[in-house]
Amino acid sequence: MRIDLTHITKIFGPLRANDDITLSFTGGQLIAILGENGAGKSTLMKILSGYQSADAGQIKIDGQPIVLHTPADALTHGIGMLHQDPLDVSTLTVLENFMLGRPGAVFVNQREGRRNLIESTTRLGFDLDPNRYIDNLTVGERQQLEIVRLLSLGARVLILDEPTTGISEAQKNTLFQALRRLARTEGLIVILVSHKLADVEQLCDQAVVLRSGKVVGQTPLPCPSEQLITLMFGQLPTLMPVPAIPERTPEITPVLRVQALQITDARFKVESITLTVYPGEVIGLAGLEGSGQRPFLRACAGLEKPSHGRIFLADQDLTTASYYQHLRSGIAYAPSGRLEEGLITGLTLAEHFALVEPSGFWIDRAAIANRTKRAVEQYRIKGAPDSLIDTLSGGNQQRVLLALLPSNLKVLLLENPTRGLDLESAHWIWSQLLERRAQGTTILFISPELDEIVSYSSRIGVFFGGYMTLIDDPAQVTLTQLGELIGGKA
Repeated sequence: MRIDLTHITKIFGPLRANDDITLSFTGGQLIAILGENGAGKSTLMKILSGYQSADAGQIKIDGQPIVLHTPADALTHGIGMLHQDPLDVSTLTVLENFMLGRPGAVFVNQREGRRNLIESTTRLGFDLDPNRYIDNLTVGERQQLEIVRLLSLGARVLILDEPTTGISEAQKNTLFQALRRLARTEGLIVILVSHKLADVEQLCDQAVVLRSGKVVGQTPLPCPSEQLITLMFGQLPTLMPVPAIPERTPEITPVLRVQALQITDARFKVESITLTVYPGEVIGLAGLEGSGQRPFLRACAGLEKPSHGRIFLADQDLTTASYYQHLRSGIAYAPSGRLEEGLITGLTLAEHFALVEPSGFWIDRAAIANRTKRAVEQYRIKGAPDSLIDTLSGGNQQRVLLALLPSNLKVLLLENPTRGLDLESAHWIWSQLLERRAQGTTILFISPELDEIVSYSSRIGVFFGGYMTLIDDPAQVTLTQLGELIGGKA
């Protein structure tokens, strides 16, 4: 199979997301699409998989021009895309999700579907229970299900958008082993969209680099990492120094106190966690997905209600307070799901700033426009005040989330603050967070990236099975020891 993209162009207002891109892919290849956030990677892959149409250009399969209006059109031509957040239905079982999208009959043969599911998962080394519900699966398991579903629908081209974000090392190894089999043995085209150079070098045999909507380089792999980084950013990024963490002394009043916190839910548990956080600290929360760190963080924000225990901001009891009350008291939460929880699809940047700007009955549109322009400049957002939020890249959406947060926060709670971001964007995000810390904001954050946890945390809370182990001195813990704690081995 051969795919040719010729002169692909996509424009969103003043932004040329894809600018006259020409590329070719052939069966058996493992190709990486690299570029900083906003370079046009996801837009190009959405065009190839039928989620968006190009404004100009052509797609050919084996020399024949095709027109893709929908993802279903793409699948009829053998092209399937696995998104960063798998597109499944949480209230259905694994088998029911696997059977979704079957063409033809009104009634489906579940016995045949179960047999096909088990055969496919066994062939690829996956372990999925057909009867489990989606909301009980990890992100890695949901990815595995979406891969076998796309393959069962005839996909010969598999596009994966940031597939290793939020999954364990073991799940990543299983995924990569399956992808190598699909390309090397079965002749599929596998396209990996990622910002993680280590993953790209481990899996792929060719890299295509985009910058500002254009192809700026193609190179076989392996090659020096500095070469890829220079192609992505135009130069090697300058790493910022991490400021020293303030010392904790007895006379300093804690900013946040969590006492014997317990959360009981059918999907997860949090068991008797006690934590005292001091001004200027950065607390990293590590653990596999579903280990309890997310409900713990959301409870500190007023988004989960504890079944036992107390939460204090200084001496103010916020245990049963709403998120709005937390926000007014100086605690804010930035979720991992930017468009699902943090931002509103269909609204412009200016409309988002209008929502958080205190006002009376009337909205001062001129003032909002000026505020938005200042935020676009200060936070280096690639977009305009009238840009729809869902047309921005993930990195730019993250910058908007930060820009919308109130100033002078006492506690900032962050879920995967650099999720899906390239190296330079991730460092820039942390420069802004550490600037807030220097102004007196205490930070608690979740991250699946152990390097990020170790680099920025004054203390680390490791979650496993709803319990938390507190590490007071991260410098004394190796990544291997931290991984063992996360896996429950220590």
